[in-house]
Amino acid sequence: MRKNKGRVLRMDSLLQRFEFVRVLDSNPQTKVVSLLGHIDSQHAIVTLEKTHFNTDDARCSCADAVQETREIAANDIYHWAVALLKQDIQTNPAAKVNVIWPATPVHVRKYSQQALHLVRESPQLYERVVAPWVKEQATPERLRWVHDILYNGAEQERVVYRDFTGAEHGNGNGKNDGFLVLPDMKWDGVSLDALYLVALVYRDDVRSLRDLRPQHREWLIALNNRIRAVVPACYNYALHADELRIFVHYPPSYYHFHIHVVNIRHPGLGDGIAAGRAVLLEDVIESLGYLGELGFMNRTLTYVMGENHELWSRGLQDAVAQQLEKDGIPKRPPVLNRESS
Repeated sequence: MRKNKGRVLRMDSLLQRFEFVRVLDSNPQTKVVSLLGHIDSQHAIVTLEKTHFNTDDARCSCADAVQETREIAANDIYHWAVALLKQDIQTNPAAKVNVIWPATPVHVRKYSQQALHLVRESPQLYERVVAPWVKEQATPERLRWVHDILYNGAEQERVVYRDFTGAEHGNGNGKNDGFLVLPDMKWDGVSLDALYLVALVYRDDVRSLRDLRPQHREWLIALNNRIRAVVPACYNYALHADELRIFVHYPPSYYHFHIHVVNIRHPGLGDGIAAGRAVLLEDVIESLGYLGELGFMNRTLTYVMGENHELWSRGLQDAVAQQLEKDGIPKRPPVLNRESS
């Protein structure tokens, strides 16, 4: 739900007022489509994602689940068909819906299809191009929604675990060691095979991987062990500690340090778990034992960057071109138009 001028706007009300403009992106692998439109004359983004099959109920059968079929073909022992499945909003929903409203131009760029590039971010490139942009993103205004979850009771009904270890609420001194765990927006909250949680830390002196130093190593070890201990307990040990994929993103989606916790069986995360975006927390901890006093500020970090990202036009595009030239990689020849060839 979203509060607006004293009223509570339910999801069905938002969707009924959504006026479609265009498709931003459609991913056949992750079964996600992002739509741009308007709600009350303001930009809105609706994301639809087909949910994973719920196999938690052992009594489930094909006869119960399949409502209608249309055969595509058959050959010997092989048979193909499309099917209409019986759905139940509580135990077997068809899709998960996210709405961003009002959506900013940043949101529109983020959810739009875009060309991707591999960026080698040296410490020097970070200081020159990325750090000034991060400072703009890490303001109290932009991170208010995180602060509201940590301190002001926002989304309390969704929090599955809270640890106040060493935490002094809202003191902003950056030394709180507590954290909380809640479902990520990417999880439908039903299928444990698709479990996706996020752990938000209370300390505010770490914004991303770049800020981690050797002195943070013991804190990360304790955090990693605590997450592996409490998450299985929160779900009646239906999954075990060694079935959790725990990682951070670089670059992150927002600059308050947070950790992703995913069922290791979950394959449908696209670039979210790909090389060039996800870094296992165990590898982060291990690296801090070798990187020296400056930690990850000593590393060149290689990651995937889309052309719609603001950093691409603010310096990364030129930096990539210079890197390729320095490496002796020939420039791409111009692509001929089919009509002129």
